[in-house]
Amino acid sequence: MNTKKIRGIFIMLLFVFPLSQAWADECQDAAELFRKAGDSARFFDNSYGYAIFPNIGKGGIGVGGAYGKGCVYAQGKHVGNATMTQVSVGFQLGGQAYTQIIFFQDKRAFEEFTSGNFEFSANAQAVAITAGASASASTAGNSAAVSGGMHDAKTVGAHYNKGMATFVIAKGGLMYEASLAGQKYKYQPL
Repeated sequence: MNTKKIRGIFIMLLFVFPLSQAWADECQDAAELFRKAGDSARFFDNSYGYAIFPNIGKGGIGVGGAYGKGCVYAQGKHVGNATMTQVSVGFQLGGQAYTQIIFFQDKRAFEEFTSGNFEFSANAQAVAITAGASASASTAGNSAAVSGGMHDAKTVGAHYNKGMATFVIAKGGLMYEASLAGQKYKYQPL
């Protein structure tokens, strides 16, 4: 891979990904979006915990990358922070910003995520929460778009897969290719 190309992609991500000092506040605000958005709301009461990433920036032209920082909660308490990185090669074009939450069904799923470096398997899927528009996000490579207000949000196919359920809310941009495969998470306890 050309290092200039990779450097350019990450510089582009800095424009897509807003930087902030108040991560915990951003995480709480992002969690509120999911609490008010369709099926994801019921997961707050029925999960051991969750990891939330308020702003993930993703972009690419042939070679792509994504990055986001988030907070990890267990039994209602902020117990650590996490980063998500993704590098991908293949047909992709554009950039997007989105919010992502991963619910942990039980302590086993939580410990799997927080054991060090966690990576989703190739068959991992996210449920795209949309407001007044249709969208999907999966390893198959689909696009997501959002319009309208979050009070009109809808979800489709919300369930746990191997102890985790993932939801995304597109914030802006347009990109062909929206997958979880290749996303790596690094956890750091408080």
